[in-house]
Amino acid sequence: MMPDIPALIPAIAAALFGLASLLQAFAVRRRWRDRRRLSACHRGAWLLAFLLITLLSAGLSTSLRGYQRLVAEAPVADIQVRAVAPNTWALRVDLADGTHETVQLSGDDWQLDARVIKWTPRAVTLGAEPLYRVERISGRWRNAAVAQTQPPSIVDLAGDNVLDLWQVKRRFPAWLPFVDADFGSATYMPLIDGARYRVSLAAAGGLVARPADPATAELIKASGW
Repeated sequence: MMPDIPALIPAIAAALFGLASLLQAFAVRRRWRDRRRLSACHRGAWLLAFLLITLLSAGLSTSLRGYQRLVAEAPVADIQVRAVAPNTWALRVDLADGTHETVQLSGDDWQLDARVIKWTPRAVTLGAEPLYRVERISGRWRNAAVAQTQPPSIVDLAGDNVLDLWQVKRRFPAWLPFVDADFGSATYMPLIDGARYRVSLAAAGGLVARPADPATAELIKASGW
């Protein structure tokens, strides 16, 4: 398997600056013991700077690893629907990374949201490929009036991230010049008891949902959706 180039670069930077921080820590201790206070404070300032860069680089690498590679049309999730009450549904969501979630939604349709990141041509020539990360799944009411009176059912699928590449790009665009575009994509399909769906993401960045089997296609046709 090819190494994850975008995540590998900040990981290497974190390792190098971590080593530099360790060397600075030894230098601070040695100068303090030699009573060279001013020099020790100067080295201490460099130590803090290197530590900050180490933490930022490590956080960026971790954030990048939270995204999946996007090549051609990539599988994103398989979704199974089961009715548990009127307009209430239990869904099993099997993600492409091997994890799965069981969620409960209310509504007429389910909707899956993802974030997509594309790199500049220069980064692509170095091996960087588009990335995506599934964000959440939610229930959707087709009637706007009903949607205004019913509380939304939303389940987070992304998990907690100390440093999110999406937010860093939004707040500090100059920090990530190698990111060409970052945007969201969503798709939805009807909630039908026994239905099975497959969601994929095209290289252009759009989520696509399809019936996973002929039986589901027949259920959708019969529902008039």
